[in-house]
Amino acid sequence: MDMRIVLIPGDGIGEEVMRSAVQVLDAVQKRRRLNFQYECALLGGCAIDAAGVPLPDETLHQCLDAEIILFGAAGGPKWDHVSPEKRPERALAKLRKEMDLFANLRPVRGRKALAPILPVKNRLIGDGIDLLIVRELTGGLYYGEPRGISTENGETRGYNTMVYTKAEVERVARTAFELAKERSGRLTSIDKANMLETSRLWRETTTQLADEYPDVKLDHLLIDAAALSLISHPSRFDVLVTGNIFGDILSDEAGALAGSLGMLPSASFGSGRGALYEPVHGTAPDIAGQDKANPIAMILSAAMMLRRSFGLRAEARAIEEAVDQALEDGYRTIDIAQKGMKTCGTQEMTDAILQRM
Repeated sequence: MDMRIVLIPGDGIGEEVMRSAVQVLDAVQKRRRLNFQYECALLGGCAIDAAGVPLPDETLHQCLDAEIILFGAAGGPKWDHVSPEKRPERALAKLRKEMDLFANLRPVRGRKALAPILPVKNRLIGDGIDLLIVRELTGGLYYGEPRGISTENGETRGYNTMVYTKAEVERVARTAFELAKERSGRLTSIDKANMLETSRLWRETTTQLADEYPDVKLDHLLIDAAALSLISHPSRFDVLVTGNIFGDILSDEAGALAGSLGMLPSASFGSGRGALYEPVHGTAPDIAGQDKANPIAMILSAAMMLRRSFGLRAEARAIEEAVDQALEDGYRTIDIAQKGMKTCGTQEMTDAILQRM
């Protein structure tokens, strides 16, 4: 079975962590006699440097054709001067929109091995925290029109528009209900229904959809209460579903539960076969090229790809267990190390994971 994958390392530490992911994928295909067909593409600041635009047509066509993308990170201070519509980060948003990847899955695990650095170490239960954030990805405040900066009566003002249709809410909520069925049957929908009309539509739509899922217990929580509860009582959650901007904020906050953004993988899906897998962290230009980046989020994103796009569940599980074992054995990159603890670099962490697969 040929498995075509577009690799987009992007900017900053993207190239380093992508190299780690490919090493892990190569180990899997060698041992399982698979055939991964890699295609490399440019997106982000490196694409601006090479082609003058953050998302070249060639990259877009490659992604639409291959459908499965493994992505690193985009952006950095080098490109802060470019106009807003040409910023590297907007290229990724456009790619998601073009591929109609409306649901972003961000699994969050608070591992016992990392308990000393977690702000919630006294709230870990059993083997730790295990929850899933489902974020709507192609609507809401980031995409609504009109938007811009204008001057009226001598006053400069910036404005954005938050818009959701019932269909947009329903399709991501349905995804979350299906995922909750696979897990514990608990789903929390997060909104700001006491203040926002879009959130009232969100709550009405998810409540109506719950009738189709009698085995899933749905509850609602306001975004401010959810932000507090995610840290104060993380074990109350299993699957969370929310809009674009709320999901962006909560999933970054969840980095505290995992120990670092460098521990958080993600996957973005639409209604078809297309999918994009990426770590939650950014480009970290301050450590780029220094063998300091944590490759785990990128490696776990590759594991998600194996499981969800190619049906290779055993192979994905082997990677995830190898990551857990490396952490249990004391391997730490700088972002997940206690003060005074010996740390390892990107390649050493990757080698430790490979040895345990």
